[in-house]
Amino acid sequence: MPGGERLAKPERGKMRVHKISNVNKALHYITSKGVKLVSIGAEEIVDGNAKMTLGMIWTIILRFAIQDISVEETSAKEGLLLWCQRKTAPYKNVNIQNFHISWKDGLGFCALIHRHRPELIDYGKLRKDDPMTNLNTAFDVAEKYLDIPKMLDAEDIVGTARPDEKAIMTYVSSFYHAFSGAQKAETAANRICKVLAVNQENEQLMEDYEKLASDLLEWIRRTIPWLENRAPENTMQAMQQKLEDFRDYRRQHKPPKVQEKCQLEINFNTLQTKLRLSNRPAFMPSEGKMVSDVSNAWGGLEGAEKGYEEWLLNEIRRLERLDHLAEKFRQKAAIHEAWTEGKEEMLQARDFETASLSEIKALLKKHEAFESDLAAHQDRVEQIAAIAQELNELDYYDSPSVNARCQNICDQWDALGALTQKRSEALQRTEKLLETIDQLYLEFAKRAAPFNNWMEGAMEDLQDTFIVHTIEEIQSLSTAHEQFKATLPDADKERGAILGIHNEIAKIVATYHVNMAGSNPYTNINPQEVNAKWDKVRQLVPQRDQALIEEHARQQNSERLRRQFANQANVIGPWIQTKMAEIGRISIEMHGTLEDQLTHLRQYEKNIVNYKPKIDQLEGDHQLIQEALIFDNKHTNYTMEHIRVGWEQLLTTIARTINEIENQILTRDAKGISQDQMNEFRASFNHFDRDHSGTLGAEEFKACLISLGFDIANDAQGEAEFSRIMSIVDPNRVGVVTFQAFIDFMSRETADTDTADQVMASFKVLAGDKNFIMADELRRELPPDQAEYCIARMAPYSGTDAVPGALDYMSFSTALYGESDL
Repeated sequence: MPGGERLAKPERGKMRVHKISNVNKALHYITSKGVKLVSIGAEEIVDGNAKMTLGMIWTIILRFAIQDISVEETSAKEGLLLWCQRKTAPYKNVNIQNFHISWKDGLGFCALIHRHRPELIDYGKLRKDDPMTNLNTAFDVAEKYLDIPKMLDAEDIVGTARPDEKAIMTYVSSFYHAFSGAQKAETAANRICKVLAVNQENEQLMEDYEKLASDLLEWIRRTIPWLENRAPENTMQAMQQKLEDFRDYRRQHKPPKVQEKCQLEINFNTLQTKLRLSNRPAFMPSEGKMVSDVSNAWGGLEGAEKGYEEWLLNEIRRLERLDHLAEKFRQKAAIHEAWTEGKEEMLQARDFETASLSEIKALLKKHEAFESDLAAHQDRVEQIAAIAQELNELDYYDSPSVNARCQNICDQWDALGALTQKRSEALQRTEKLLETIDQLYLEFAKRAAPFNNWMEGAMEDLQDTFIVHTIEEIQSLSTAHEQFKATLPDADKERGAILGIHNEIAKIVATYHVNMAGSNPYTNINPQEVNAKWDKVRQLVPQRDQALIEEHARQQNSERLRRQFANQANVIGPWIQTKMAEIGRISIEMHGTLEDQLTHLRQYEKNIVNYKPKIDQLEGDHQLIQEALIFDNKHTNYTMEHIRVGWEQLLTTIARTINEIENQILTRDAKGISQDQMNEFRASFNHFDRDHSGTLGAEEFKACLISLGFDIANDAQGEAEFSRIMSIVDPNRVGVVTFQAFIDFMSRETADTDTADQVMASFKVLAGDKNFIMADELRRELPPDQAEYCIARMAPYSGTDAVPGALDYMSFSTALYGESDL
């Protein structure tokens, strides 16, 4: 049918035109989505060009199935490969390097499934040498549980040297899209973990601060009453033990507490910096445990400590003086009591009533000699009373017995005076009856009595105890002793004269046979007693010489100890002052990175700590000085307390300077500030810190901001902006800006931070876009400790869409940043 054929050709051509038109519409849509089609048109597709059609389909797959994958800004193929490598990295027997032979053993597909859905595959039972089982397992599980069609055939993959790259890549992209939701949840979970880790760390730091503050305050509370106790002891040994206890406190117990106080302040500053950097509210310690409370308590401790050592030394000096006076009192009292023994009985005797005239004369003269002797002893009684009075004024612990003994001596002295007067009157009544007087006996008695008193006084002085504190004092005693020794020749002449009188009496008695019964009626002193006391004086002189020599040696040793302490103190004191100045200079200079500065400061701190043995050596010399009862040192202006305080200030200053650098590093790293920016900030700050005080005044700070590019106009608006900035960097209105406050402000101006909204959005992802989250969702997505942290602190959700067990993650997120209360 020729006619029929002619009619059919136009019809087929018309249909082809419609097909081409339809295909063009599809191609136009594809190109509008950014797909570039090269060397292919609708005609090739309509005509059935298989090669070009398959190429176009691969291009579409790249665009709509793979191109959305973007990992670290790589291309679609590279991004998908990198995603596979990261997900399979924990599996040692999987090594994904391409989209062909790396997948032949099937373990790569199984690893992807196990990584995201471990319950679907028992990965531990798979073997690398059984690829058919591995591939079929992966394809079956993906089709059944993940809704991924079985695009590949296990036999083709195993039986081909190089599997089709595009086919495997298309199939793997289906896994990427299937697990993209899990990836999104993982990212959200990581953000929440990071935020919660910051909160948990900060809470631990708060607990550590509270405990350290409580322990330090309790130690101060226990120590202050001990330092405030000024109850004196009765003995030198007890007071010296108190001094030793104080030395132990000052050298062993207090220095660690000084370090704890410094560490408390450093921990507080570091915690506040971390809270500030993570947009958390500032830490407010419990009532009574503020840094200021600890500082006030510490001030009370040092107030109680002030003067305690001086009081101890004064008490020891007082007790030393008391022991000396008490011994002196006992010596003088014993001498006087020995002299008064039997005197009352003698004065009360009635012997004159039956005596002869010559005997009466003798009794009268004897009584006159006694009165002379009595007057000579008046000075000793006054000395005894004066010593007793001084012991009372100095609060001597045994004052009652001293007072009783002194009272007995005074009462006896008054009685002797009364009896002496009474006997004198009785003798004078009978004097007219007496005519004979023995001038020689009387002269002997009158000269022997004062000489005897002189010898007794000399013996008393030679045995007198002494207490001195300087070489000059012992030299003064030695000079006085030499002067005394110079009087001995004249005293010996007086002794010869007195003995000459006695010899003259003996000669007269022998010559005229006078019946004197061989004794002097006017005195009890005899030549033997004079000679015996004179010999005693001569024996005591070299003993006194030796005592003075020994004391002189002791004072020389004390002077050596003074010079030994002063030589060290005069080096250590300026060294500490120099180091303090150097630390102040280092804290405002810039040399290298912050880490370099921190390393330098830590080495500096190590060098300072290595100087500690010199401080300990000085403490040892100081203890020797105190044990030697040395109370002054003219060779140095530095006391041990000056050195201790300076050393503690030096250690505290270097620790605080190191902490400032550490906080700057924290700020720099947390806010992403570069080292160049940090150097620029430091350079600008130092430029305007012209007095090197480490702070900027308001005008200096404004100039510094302007130098860093801040637009602060000289008008009302500019002043308002500057006032706002000052309220941030100087919240307490002190009038100055520290470098740390300056860095904190600049970091807020130049860096981004996490926000409550970001954390809230992350929780919403984990909750599957719900307004609440369940406990099992938190436990599934977060590490156990952080999941339980959230569950314990999240309030129940009370919205209209609430279900049993629903938790409110929104209020929890805002509370993390101090925007509401949990």
